[in-house]
Amino acid sequence: MQERVSALRSFPDGFRALVLGASGALGAAFVQCLQAEPRCGSVRGLHRRSDPAMDFDDEASVARAAGALRTQGPFHLIVLAAGLLHTPQFMPEKRLAQLHYAQMEATFRANALGPALVLAHFSPLLARERGVLAVLSAKVGSIGDNRLGGWYSYRASKAALNMFVKTAAIEVQRSQPQAVLAALHPGTVDSPLSRPFRGAEIGRPAVVAASEMLRVLDALTPAETGGFFSYQGERLPW
Repeated sequence: MQERVSALRSFPDGFRALVLGASGALGAAFVQCLQAEPRCGSVRGLHRRSDPAMDFDDEASVARAAGALRTQGPFHLIVLAAGLLHTPQFMPEKRLAQLHYAQMEATFRANALGPALVLAHFSPLLARERGVLAVLSAKVGSIGDNRLGGWYSYRASKAALNMFVKTAAIEVQRSQPQAVLAALHPGTVDSPLSRPFRGAEIGRPAVVAASEMLRVLDALTPAETGGFFSYQGERLPW
């Protein structure tokens, strides 16, 4: 299903977009939606096998990718859609006794450390007149909203990601007053990430979720930089 985004009017006609983590379900959906957006002049998608490649297991690849794209910018919209909840080796922890370094390190690298490097290397590529950099967080990363416990590594990594976004937004705004950095909760999506948790049953198509989040980003102003928002535009508690 092709979801057409209603015109993203806060961005200039012919705006340039960049999607990081474009090989995943949501990343590919963002690319698809932006390709269908008449005001979008170009959209690039990066992932582990793209050219340039970007792989959070290779720290230097993030800086190399940003450097390689510098002449193609500035970019008006950058979306980081990568994330990790489970692998063939592990599922989210339900109890403290299940915590171990390997899972915590892998989860933090994908959900917090890699995205922090994206903020460092890609925020200078934002266009001065209208530049939005969004990362996919998760509502379960909200400390204030945590009522069920469990999912230790995932929750903590997303909480750390939110802090990186908030702190980076303060610094970036000093030199780029029109920049907007935001953390987004995509909701439940029918994707490999959520499928083991009834994602195929209760989730919505990735292209629908991407379209909804693009509308939220279109409405954000520099006064809201550093915020944490749901796919419906609601500001979420830290």
